[in-house]
Amino acid sequence: MKEIVLDTETTGISVQEGHRVVEIACVELENLIPTGNKFHTCLNPERKVSEQAFKIHGFGDNFLSKQKKFFEVKDKFLNFIKNKKLIIHNAEFDIAHLNNELSLCGNENLSNEIIDTLILAREKFPGSQVSLDALCKRFRVDNSQRVQHNALLDCHLLSKVYINLIDQKE
Repeated sequence: MKEIVLDTETTGISVQEGHRVVEIACVELENLIPTGNKFHTCLNPERKVSEQAFKIHGFGDNFLSKQKKFFEVKDKFLNFIKNKKLIIHNAEFDIAHLNNELSLCGNENLSNEIIDTLILAREKFPGSQVSLDALCKRFRVDNSQRVQHNALLDCHLLSKVYINLIDQKE
């Protein structure tokens, strides 16, 4: 069974305020083992990155203005995740942004089955911190390279956290 661990970085929190995706990363798992297949791209959001978002991921307007636009990578992205379950930490956020990008291109929303590791963690550890960093600490997953948020690194970390969340050995 193939699954995709997915993460995004954005220009800000709210789709309603016109915020856009600046990075998409996907790491493929087969029977919970990374296959080495990945999809990763930075995007030109065609707008300024908020100061708060810049502090989180470090992607500046100058760098992003030289990247491809979502519509240019959309088909490759959709083919990569086609018919695969998506594993996402705080899926509501990422899916809202991805569906917004798809909508701007005239596409339908994603219809993949989704596993939200944030919800799994809240159910498994009620009242505890369930951020990706907190879960890495809980499961002794080395996240020392995570100085800033980076979608590809976060996918690799989340794949290890996910395996622990569903009580499988890494």
